[in-house]
Amino acid sequence: MKLLVTGGAGFIGSAVVRLAISRPGYKVVNVDKLTYAGSLENLRSVEKHPAYAFVQADICDRRAMDELFRVHEPDAVLHLAAESHVDRSIDGPGDFIQTNVVGTYTLLEAARKYWAALSDGERKRKFRFQHISTDEVFGSLGDSGFFREETPYAPNSPYSASKASSDHLVRAWRETFGLPTVTTNCSNNYGPYHFPEKLVPLMILNALENKNLPVYGKGDNIRDWLYVEDHAEALLTVLERGKIGETYCVGGHNEKTNLSVVQTVCDLVDQLAPRADKTGRRDLITYVADRPGHDHRYAIDAGKIQRELGWAPKETFESGIRKTVAWYLENGDWCRKIQEGRYDRERLGLKK
Repeated sequence: MKLLVTGGAGFIGSAVVRLAISRPGYKVVNVDKLTYAGSLENLRSVEKHPAYAFVQADICDRRAMDELFRVHEPDAVLHLAAESHVDRSIDGPGDFIQTNVVGTYTLLEAARKYWAALSDGERKRKFRFQHISTDEVFGSLGDSGFFREETPYAPNSPYSASKASSDHLVRAWRETFGLPTVTTNCSNNYGPYHFPEKLVPLMILNALENKNLPVYGKGDNIRDWLYVEDHAEALLTVLERGKIGETYCVGGHNEKTNLSVVQTVCDLVDQLAPRADKTGRRDLITYVADRPGHDHRYAIDAGKIQRELGWAPKETFESGIRKTVAWYLENGDWCRKIQEGRYDRERLGLKK
């Protein structure tokens, strides 16, 4: 099966690419614009694999997308390309509308044209457009309850509104045009190769450098955390066994307050890279003004994907976060290159 993975140089996308390439029977074409959060450094382990190809292109470019489908003839699309940082969406929502809404529309139209023209009946029947979304489209939960596939949408940030819009487009293209689509909505991810603006990697790197660890409000916002490699497994499981027209919620069964996540990171960094004076890093935690529209709690009921497809996360939060902190400690060169934005400029022969 040849997969077209959009956003495959990003955090979750690169995990999907690495996992698919490690399995027999998959070929992967990775299309990525290589914005600030995507890097070919995330794919060094597979970049020379004969089953892997990379194309630098923008999903908003219809001509480029049509050419991509024509040349590579994929059997399935895993659509992960997206702007995803809530703070950035507040400062500049236009980029989120362009990539997440216009880009998804453009990709859907290119995929529809390609799928409709397939002359091989078996390939046409098996084609899939799998859209990867977020639990943030559902809005904010109270102190009880869970997001499920039938939960009404109530996005509260420009980011979540743009992702909700893309989810609705995918549904409409299935209902109106018959494009065979599947959608997944996932909780917060963490793990290796996570861009350092996000909570977990930012806290790890700041703690190592003895910088302040900024926590919004009281730190009592609750998220359900999923190790990124478990998410990649879930996405391939849905690709292989999911039903057309269905939505699957993916979560880690790990509800944690932001403050408890930061405290756990502090304690692990203290264990694995202790300060010279042996003092703990929790004293670096600094409370800052809450961001606008900050949802209080997210929690996923992943029962459907477990019952129907047999997927369940392998990592607990405790095991996954330990692996994550250890990875950042062992991969300082990746962190430096990503923070300085050097890697892809060097690889693509661009000026520093």
